[in-house]
Amino acid sequence: MTAEQSRSRSESRAPGFEGATGWLNSTPLTAHDLLGKVTLVNFWTYTCVNWLRQLPYLRAWDATYRPHGLVTVGVHTPEFGFERRVDNVELAVREMGISYPVALDSEYAVWASFANRYWPALYFVDREGRLRHHHFGEGAYDRSEQVIRELLGVHDLPAAAAIEAQGAEVAADWDHLQSPETYLGSARSDSFAYPSGPRFGQPHTYTEPPPLPLNHWSLHGTWAIAQESCTMTEAAGSLVMRFHARDLNLVMGPTDCCDTVHFRVTLDGQAPDDAHGEDVDAEGFGAVTHQRLHQLIRQTGHIEDRTFEITFLDPAVQVFAFTFG
Repeated sequence: MTAEQSRSRSESRAPGFEGATGWLNSTPLTAHDLLGKVTLVNFWTYTCVNWLRQLPYLRAWDATYRPHGLVTVGVHTPEFGFERRVDNVELAVREMGISYPVALDSEYAVWASFANRYWPALYFVDREGRLRHHHFGEGAYDRSEQVIRELLGVHDLPAAAAIEAQGAEVAADWDHLQSPETYLGSARSDSFAYPSGPRFGQPHTYTEPPPLPLNHWSLHGTWAIAQESCTMTEAAGSLVMRFHARDLNLVMGPTDCCDTVHFRVTLDGQAPDDAHGEDVDAEGFGAVTHQRLHQLIRQTGHIEDRTFEITFLDPAVQVFAFTFG
């Protein structure tokens, strides 16, 4: 590739952040405030596993290139209703070590001004306020960093920023990933496996689930299925998923923000042992204290079809979506 071919092209004038409902780590920023700076705009929502796997790069680029004039702005546009709560986003920002400015976009105003459609999404803005490059989804990290360096005009730094990823931030095992993101609310779920089908709205008691086909799920116990989530209304209910992936994550939380819900997970009916994720121990025990993505399974070695089950030992828990890696 020649220097001319690698140079980022000018796309259009970058929108500003009018319509943001609040800011974290910064006073409100406008497009005018950022003139003379190179700006990296990142659309995210804190339970998105695709964004979580991008986050180590964002932190590293911010730390490496901020002294050279880069301003990273995270635009938090919520997917689930609980992600509109400022205290939830504030907690995520602290726990994830995000120190760059974050615009809260609870009404999708900034999302609309960028005509954005994806989590995550990156927009690269030059010192004159022009959009010079964009990237949707994971990957292309070398190219993204190259664009940052080109726009800053830095050529005498190390080849790349140092990346540190752990837990759910580790890149997916794409070679063995055969299970898609699976939503559990009535609005987007299509893989619920139960002889009589799901019952929406009012609580319903589901008996022992049948053997599941790959990438299907079911319930046991008393649950109410709403548009975004399933809510367990009595203790000792369970959620079962047949999957094929290295990692299994579950977006979930207590129905009351002050509650703690204890649970246990099994893999093919056994304790997960060394296949446990960062949010459970080897025996499969863990606790839900707030609404977020929980990494429950991380396998090593051979990957095959497995049956996952999580049994909640306390009532009043909501489950939203499975994601895999």
